[in-house]
Amino acid sequence: MIKTSIQEIRKLIENVQDENDPLLEELSVDSRKGVKDLLDKWHQKRKQEKADREHYKLMEAYEVKARSEGFTFIAGIDEVGRGPLAGPVVSAAVILEETSYIQGLNDSKKLTEKKREELFKEIMAIAVSVGIGIVSADEIDKVNIYEATKKSMLAAVQNLSIQPDYLLLDAMKINSIYPETSIVKGDAKSVSIAAASIVAKVTRDRMMKEYHNQYPQYGFHLHMGYGTKLHLDALNEHGPCPIHRNTFAPIKKLFE
Repeated sequence: MIKTSIQEIRKLIENVQDENDPLLEELSVDSRKGVKDLLDKWHQKRKQEKADREHYKLMEAYEVKARSEGFTFIAGIDEVGRGPLAGPVVSAAVILEETSYIQGLNDSKKLTEKKREELFKEIMAIAVSVGIGIVSADEIDKVNIYEATKKSMLAAVQNLSIQPDYLLLDAMKINSIYPETSIVKGDAKSVSIAAASIVAKVTRDRMMKEYHNQYPQYGFHLHMGYGTKLHLDALNEHGPCPIHRNTFAPIKKLFE
């Protein structure tokens, strides 16, 4: 092994899965710094993978409980977009397989945009079913944001291709035809809700980036409609556009 190049070792160690693999023992006596760095990275990666699995298992508690009570198709539901001054509120409902494992799954707010996009693709590929509900700014103005949020969640459930038999919701109750449990900070406590939070966030962010192409003066691609200084300055200069929520205070004041 001493004569093996570090580049070759890098390729070999990528395929090692077992901590008892003889290759790791051989590398442990190699004095080269590059080899020690590769070993350290391998162990760090395995440590993170173990932590991710343990965290995922903790986040399955609500799903495990529901299945123990006889439910099979458990949908996690979450929304994004209650606070912005512009754009829709978007909800997602996600049903995962009992045996599914999505490494790194977490509350969408705790993830980078890149990680959310990666997990979005994985969720869409392996989920039993995904439903999305979208309620526009016009509708939000008509019924208020709380009712609009409920409406988007119900639409997400209705848009599932498979009928759920149990709902897990992030701090909301929608009083649907299905039994449901509302969980405070559910996007950090339930794998199904966490998956829904990612789907909803990525879906809405993509919509806001498209809106930026229509209304570039507001910078929607940067703040996603939230009330940042950039957004408020643009509102003061240009006034609201068709996707702004006219009943929200900063915009309402423009008409006073």
